[in-house]
Amino acid sequence: MQRIQSQGVHHITLTGADRQTSIDFWQGLLAMPFVFEQPNLDNPGENHLYFDPGDGRLITVFTSEDRIPDPRPKRAGPGDVHHIAFAVSRATFSQIAARLDERAIAHSGPKDRGFMDSIYFRDPMGLLVELAAYRFEPPAGATHAQVLHEAYRIRLEKGDAAIGEVHLADAIEALTTRHSL
Repeated sequence: MQRIQSQGVHHITLTGADRQTSIDFWQGLLAMPFVFEQPNLDNPGENHLYFDPGDGRLITVFTSEDRIPDPRPKRAGPGDVHHIAFAVSRATFSQIAARLDERAIAHSGPKDRGFMDSIYFRDPMGLLVELAAYRFEPPAGATHAQVLHEAYRIRLEKGDAAIGEVHLADAIEALTTRHSL
């Protein structure tokens, strides 16, 4: 049986609050350019907003003027989305907590994830949003995923619990050596 080959995320669609609250959050806070809008073609009572998260792909938001923002955490069950993460630069990451504080948006503060740093907060409808910055740049000709896969292999060989910077450094060296031969 043949598999179906994915070529990346096309878009992710979220359920938002009203139109303006959604624009204020996705474009106003997260600086995702508003691309276009149209009716939700499956539910004419909703609007469908499209935003560029920075890589030319799309984050879309169904809005309804009847929905009131409710940022309280939702209990995630099996099959639900736990959170959505967006990449940011190291320079941007260093500014996130202060910029969220300026807007009185509650957040987790920076979290050490070994191979990246993260900060978490909620969208107007309670979805957990993560902004993450890698602690490394892949060598020429390699991707972040390739470095992480190699670091994972090295971590397993060493019997370590999680990927750390030592695994990243060794992975980058191994990939650089392979690509230079």
